[in-house]
Amino acid sequence: MIAGLTDLLIAALLVIGGIFGLVGSWGLIRLPSTMTRLHAPTKATTLGVGGVLIASMIYFGRMGDAWGHELLITLFLLLTAPISCQFIAKSVIHRATPRSELPPTATGADWATVALGTDTGAGAGEWSAAAGEVDDRKAVDAPRA
Repeated sequence: MIAGLTDLLIAALLVIGGIFGLVGSWGLIRLPSTMTRLHAPTKATTLGVGGVLIASMIYFGRMGDAWGHELLITLFLLLTAPISCQFIAKSVIHRATPRSELPPTATGADWATVALGTDTGAGAGEWSAAAGEVDDRKAVDAPRA
């Protein structure tokens, strides 16, 4: 009875992981811009690979074999995917992408990287030495060179 439920759970995790992987791969190919394509591999594909790895942990745990490698891979994947997504997004913003091509933020405010800018002047806000904050009202809307 328990073996049958375990097999059913493993099969469900593999099917769900496969569906997430397929949707993530399809989104990576079909979405129109770099900023929207970031969501496919970092969310859907991460869940897909995570589902397959959890199914593998359950299977090998039931067989009495070691499953620590799958746990480490899952943790590494869940920690590194959002960080790499953020680095890719920042590089897209910093490579002179016009603001009109960036997707809107959820709050209606400007993207933090664009608002802060660099000390070269274009897009840079003015730092308040006392508060350690940026006054975004003084930020320049010109794209970077």
